Amino acid sequence: MRTKKQKFFLFLKLFLLVIVLGVVVLFFFRNSLLEEAISKIDHKLNQDYHCQFHVKSAQFHGLSDLEFEEITLVPQRADTLVSIKSLKTSVNFWQLFFGNIQLGKLEINKGFIQLVKNKNGRNFDAFLQHKKEDKTDNQINYASVAYRILSKTLNLVPTNMNVKGFAFKMDDMGNKVVFDFKQLELENKKLTSLITVKEDDFTQNWSLSGFADPRDRKADLTFLNPKKDSIRIPYLDKKFHLKTSFKTIHFNLDNLEMSSGDLHIDGYASINDFKINHAKIAKNDVAIKNARFDYKLVFSARCMAIDSTSQVTINAIKCSPYLSYTNDTAKIYALKLNIAKMKAQDFITSLPDGLFSHFKGMEAEGNFSYNLNFKFNKNHPDAIVFESKLQPENLKITKYGEADLNKLNAEFTYRAIDKGVEQRPIVVGLSNPNYTPLHDISPYLQKCVLTSEDPSFFNHRGFINEAFKQSIAKNIKTKKFSRGASTISMQLIKNVFLTRQKTLSRKLEEILLVYILENNHIASKERMLEVYFNIIEWGPNIYGIGEASHFYFQKRPADLTLKECMFLATIIPKPKGFMYRFDSENKLKAFANQQNSLLTRLMLRRNLINANDTMGQHLPLAISGPAQFFLKNKSAMKPEIDSTAVEDFGL
Repeated sequence: MRTKKQKFFLFLKLFLLVIVLGVVVLFFFRNSLLEEAISKIDHKLNQDYHCQFHVKSAQFHGLSDLEFEEITLVPQRADTLVSIKSLKTSVNFWQLFFGNIQLGKLEINKGFIQLVKNKNGRNFDAFLQHKKEDKTDNQINYASVAYRILSKTLNLVPTNMNVKGFAFKMDDMGNKVVFDFKQLELENKKLTSLITVKEDDFTQNWSLSGFADPRDRKADLTFLNPKKDSIRIPYLDKKFHLKTSFKTIHFNLDNLEMSSGDLHIDGYASINDFKINHAKIAKNDVAIKNARFDYKLVFSARCMAIDSTSQVTINAIKCSPYLSYTNDTAKIYALKLNIAKMKAQDFITSLPDGLFSHFKGMEAEGNFSYNLNFKFNKNHPDAIVFESKLQPENLKITKYGEADLNKLNAEFTYRAIDKGVEQRPIVVGLSNPNYTPLHDISPYLQKCVLTSEDPSFFNHRGFINEAFKQSIAKNIKTKKFSRGASTISMQLIKNVFLTRQKTLSRKLEEILLVYILENNHIASKERMLEVYFNIIEWGPNIYGIGEASHFYFQKRPADLTLKECMFLATIIPKPKGFMYRFDSENKLKAFANQQNSLLTRLMLRRNLINANDTMGQHLPLAISGPAQFFLKNKSAMKPEIDSTAVEDFGL
């Protein structure tokens, strides 16, 4: 009768014997097994991806070294996807024995990978087809999946590598780019490379170098131009009209590990002298001298997040972000931003050049801090959380930049910009005979416009958080930008100081300028509203209420009726298309009458008008001024308004 100890040692001997026999069998039949593996790969690629995989010769040297000659991967009726003249590598035997592929060394001599798109299609389309998975998203453990993918990827990065004459090529409908790896070497955890980039008549050398340890999962790499010039990213300009360049990029991976079921990834990335140019971002180049992202990523079973201990730095601005996606009982998106107390002047001078051109030359005193809290639950889209709070501390603007907000308090000349073209000058002041002070504008018009455009204008500080929340919720539900949250303050800043360009730059400047205008009490609410009424567009080449009341009704603004005021208020979103609100008999269409009815009910409910004010509302609206010409000739004009839409006035 054997003891437990004897049984254990017997089992251990048998286990080692099996391993030795396995190694012997593997050694003697390794080349046959390799040929069979290549045949299976060829069959699978042919069956699943309609590609021919060919290797001229493949053999083992010893137990773990492999050598391949003339490897090709060619999709059916398409350009070659992969071609390698010579490839030598080694695999970790013990990892292979347990089912893992871990490369030890890699040598590649001449070859290429090329992605081609032409009139016949793309040579990589078959690899983009998604297969249906048996598991639903609710069954995926994000931490386990991410860790498995990253581990397998890093295992495929060799500990020693020498690549020469290998190119990555792109041909997108004749837009060709070649990344030629003249040298790519990893030895003793030190990576060096020289990459020649070619696009048409443009040629530039790049270098990626530094520390890389794929087994310990750490890296510290620098990407730059050996000549110290800026690196220009090719392809993006021709494809997306996006121009980008930078001096250096530094990437650091300090930690990648599973702990208590969570995956943690820590490190940082930085970029210097970054420039970007695109029509949707700004009119000119946007430049950032220094930017850095100290990241701490956390993957749990049901959540992926950028941890709040992460930090984004742009010049002297430091921001702590928190971004998460949770998919448990509901899909929840969350975003938090925190800017700790900093000097206002440091903030202004740290703004990216070109993104805030109207702030150039601005000077400020005092400090401020900022907090943003956003949360969206897909199961409860209307219960959105949006909290934006800026805390000033002795904050004061001592000198304005290009946008001198003080000009609102004096007479000035306004020139609207329509499709990038400056329109005729409008003097905003009493020297203009059409200028109308607020007390000479019908109270009905003031109430109608405020109700439809900005009901809480006299109470808010430029922004309405609730309106932002409703706008975000609707835009997410409709999956498009179907509703804004613009206040009269924002419209005033946009019209007087900015342009109508739909760029990121303009929107960010608008937000900051509105905050300065409202919170520094630069102009009274009454003055802001008066200027607003005298500059906004009310029709084709019609600016200000003085011109509008004559154009439509041949009246002074003080004499407008409630019905006429409702008409003027409802055409503000699309004033040039006012004529399409009327039918062939020049009567308001059903959707326009519905808008008037809704506006009337809102004003009655808020006690802005009473029943006596609505007398005569059933009578037809009479257009008696020069606007009649547009009504008579609207059939020859292009409609600018959806005749089936009913505005909800942002309420």
